[in-house]
Amino acid sequence: MTVKDIMLILDAKLFCCEFSQDSELLTACGSDLMSDVLASAHDHAVLLSGLVNPQVIRTAEMKDMMCVVFVRGKRPTLEIISIAEEMGICVLATEHTMFTACGLLYQAGMRDGGAEN
Repeated sequence: MTVKDIMLILDAKLFCCEFSQDSELLTACGSDLMSDVLASAHDHAVLLSGLVNPQVIRTAEMKDMMCVVFVRGKRPTLEIISIAEEMGICVLATEHTMFTACGLLYQAGMRDGGAEN
C-alpha cells in the first residue's frame, strides 16, 4: 500500500514530503505512547497517533517509518512539519479516530505493525 493509497482510504490531508507518496508501506501501528512504538512497532510501518508533538516524528525516524498520520482531526505544527521534511517522513492528518483509521487500513489490506493501544 502506498502513501497515496493511505491518503485516499483515510481521506487524509498531506502536510509534507509529497515526493514520498509512492513509498510502499506494509504494516500500520496505532499508538499515542511513543515508548510502545519504540518497544514493539515494526520498522517501515505507517504510524497513526493522536499525540501531536515533535517526538512522534523523531520516534518514526528511529523506527524507519516513512509516514505518520495524525488522527482525530489533529494537525501538525510548523515545527513538526519542518522536522518531518528534514527526515523525509510524510505527514498526514485525518478526521477519523484511531480505531476507525486502523480499521479502514486493515479492511484495505494493511496488517499489524505492533504497539496498538
